Amino acid sequence: MTDALDPLARIAAALERMAPPPPPPAADPAAHAAYVWREGVLVATRDFRPLGLDLLTGIEPQKAAVLENARRLADRLPAHDVLLWGARGTGKSSLVKSVVGALQTEGRDIALVEVAPDALHSLAHLFDAIAAVPRAFALFVDDLGFEEGSAGPRTLRSLLEGGAEARPDNARLHVTANRRHIVAREHDEEERAVNARDVLDDRLALADRFGLSIGFHNVDQPTYLVMVEAYAARLGLPFDPADAIAFATGRGARSGRVAWHYVVDLAGRQGKPVRA
Repeated sequence: MTDALDPLARIAAALERMAPPPPPPAADPAAHAAYVWREGVLVATRDFRPLGLDLLTGIEPQKAAVLENARRLADRLPAHDVLLWGARGTGKSSLVKSVVGALQTEGRDIALVEVAPDALHSLAHLFDAIAAVPRAFALFVDDLGFEEGSAGPRTLRSLLEGGAEARPDNARLHVTANRRHIVAREHDEEERAVNARDVLDDRLALADRFGLSIGFHNVDQPTYLVMVEAYAARLGLPFDPADAIAFATGRGARSGRVAWHYVVDLAGRQGKPVRA
């Protein structure tokens, strides 16, 4: 009898090994500074270390607008969903995280929840998980874009417009995208089709549902050097402006991201640790 069961036991063990691991236990939504919404479960981040707001230079109007809106959210006042759109590497994602960190430093009870773009369909479950929690949540959807046939635009439009069940007042979306229309560039051919106006209006209808839409643009050389100087000063690194310009030229762009990459490279050359 034992011999007959052995093959079944081996098959069962093999199937168990192939099965995906169970989702992690849900983290306490009132206890942590930041979370990731993963497989329908709130997971506390291992280490939430946003850059200080003072390090984000060249985007002062954007900083002021996002900070004021998030402060209202934290104080349980009316606040907008936010679309941060524009050039890559200009500080959109860093700003969302830094604003939450700055408000936490002020003593305001607000947490960041990072939501992957492909998890938008499960946001209703996230709302259920946080609606009764007495704190604010900045729901962070980074680098949003939609492929042809994606249900994402309809899902997001419905969430922003509001369905039969209202979104909780303690949560607002903070979405970053490379284009204000939140679509991929390969769709441009479609926009030149006969129904171009209808297609464009539909896409603008999604962007226009954000109460706060903020553009970010490539920076000029003086602003880039100011960014490098701010990072280098924080880390105690001397730098040569010509060297910083050459670094940006080699990458074909000037942005906050390139400035940070340069300073990391500079620290490596000088044998110093990096901790912003």
